[in-house]
Amino acid sequence: MPKIARESLLTLEAYARERSIMRADVISHKLNRRVQLGGHVTLIFEDEKTIRYQVQEMLRAERAFEDLAIREELDAYNPLIPDGSNFKATMMIEYPDPLERARELARLIGVEDRVSLSVGSEVICAMADEDLDRENDVKTSAVHFLRFELSVSAVNAVKSGAAMRLAIDHPNYSFEALLPDHVRTSLCMDLV
Repeated sequence: MPKIARESLLTLEAYARERSIMRADVISHKLNRRVQLGGHVTLIFEDEKTIRYQVQEMLRAERAFEDLAIREELDAYNPLIPDGSNFKATMMIEYPDPLERARELARLIGVEDRVSLSVGSEVICAMADEDLDRENDVKTSAVHFLRFELSVSAVNAVKSGAAMRLAIDHPNYSFEALLPDHVRTSLCMDLV
């Protein structure tokens, strides 16, 4: 998938005019790229559209319009766009109550390293947080970035309609889910 180029971004003024339309479009798009793993973990599979929206939102929030600030955002977010032989996902650990969240994030240290994707009989372990470590000795982060690198045979299997399963196998959180057809179909668009 192509990376986002500086010249393809909307100016802050143009984005302000288009924001509500783009937001509705991305929310609808994410419905086909979202997988719930149990009651507290969600994966959103990223692509150029979701990342473009995130970059535009960050530039808006930071009121960034200078080239250096825009380049920094693109350098941070472009690596989250799939490369044609992988899936990239944002993993969110969600507990609404702050005390419960703090307790569970302490119990879930290392969970990001226990996520896998099965395509047919092939198991692909997620590579987590390649840009920086998001946990410490006390807790894990509520947000992680995952990459699932597919072999040629796994890419072909996905394109041929093979079943896909996501799993978390952590001592304190274990769950497995079959990807619905609409998600699998959407993910096929990430592959070359």
